[in-house]
Amino acid sequence: MNALAMQSGGCTNVLNRSLYGVASEYAAAMPGGTLYGAPHGLEGILRGAAVNLSAVSDVQWRRIAAAPGAAIGSTRRRLREEDAAPVFEYLAKRDVRHWFIIGGNDSAHTGHALHETARRAGYDLSVINVPKTIDNDLTMTDHCPGYPSAARFAALAALGAGRDAEAMRGAAPITIIEVMGRDAGWLAAAAALAKRDDADAPHVILVPEVPTDEDDFLARMEAAYARYGFAVAVVSENARGADGSVIGGRGGARFVDDFGHGYHDGPARHLAALLSARLGVRARWEKPGTIQRAFIPAASELDGREAEAAGRAAVQAAREGLSDAMITLVRQDGGDSAAGYSCAFGRAPLSKIGGAVRTLPPEFLPTPDGFATPAFTRYLSPLIGDIPRMERLV
Repeated sequence: MNALAMQSGGCTNVLNRSLYGVASEYAAAMPGGTLYGAPHGLEGILRGAAVNLSAVSDVQWRRIAAAPGAAIGSTRRRLREEDAAPVFEYLAKRDVRHWFIIGGNDSAHTGHALHETARRAGYDLSVINVPKTIDNDLTMTDHCPGYPSAARFAALAALGAGRDAEAMRGAAPITIIEVMGRDAGWLAAAAALAKRDDADAPHVILVPEVPTDEDDFLARMEAAYARYGFAVAVVSENARGADGSVIGGRGGARFVDDFGHGYHDGPARHLAALLSARLGVRARWEKPGTIQRAFIPAASELDGREAEAAGRAAVQAAREGLSDAMITLVRQDGGDSAAGYSCAFGRAPLSKIGGAVRTLPPEFLPTPDGFATPAFTRYLSPLIGDIPRMERLV
């Protein structure tokens, strides 16, 4: 039996490690079959395009697996009712009986819809999702491949920006960093992992889970500036005001994607302008954008290993005849690492994942002065690896 793999949604630093895990495990577990890749997911399928992943050499795979982005192209196209006939014609033409989708929340919707459509049509198809998202907001899993690397970037970016603002306090003492996180603040909260003492950045963290009064935010930043001579905030792209609207985006979404997700003008620029006017100093705002999920030096070694292992686990699940499921990462007590961490892999129904969002639990929410709680530090530290400690002369 042949299989199909696709990559979906926003890319990560380790998305291709999962693809390699699927490909290498499929070659070993199902010899004689062909693994196809769908270029840009459903978009490629509807064009009738396919890549023979079984023909990729080991040398090529080693280079592909280490690269960020999506080697066969990603997509944000939603599966529509009129897609069913051409999609299953595509599958039947290639005798595809296993479909591996590497993606996040929206991909869980797609996977579940494909399983249900195949079942109604009487087409024998196993659909297995491999988790992926830097937002870390998938339910039923301890964490998501891609998040540890992006979280490491956020922590290092806050550390670096803080030292820059501290050094340039006479010219540009205020910095606001806007990070990704559509519905949950996992990435913004990660910025606190490099904070060692009160003076270290960030001084304020805004997450979507906690509505923010703008005057309160300005007062906290002003207090940090008065105390340290500089101040740094890290804010989620959809940090919300007291009225529930995205800060700085009250004019509405400037773009809505195929899944109905709105993209707003972020809060960083808006808040920087308010701070500059209030304090009479230059306030920088930084929006790393896609670099935070594709910055190669920030990749977590553990993140890559787990992403690949999740891909392998998906093939094993399909081989056992499972369908309509996502591979989950299950944290184990103890473990061999110095941090006492280890991870196993489970399975969860896609029907419980698509449309659901895992937000930061109360014990993981950042403190008002920008520190990570002990519970969140224990959770995240083994995933992102060591963060360097910086000293001061002045």
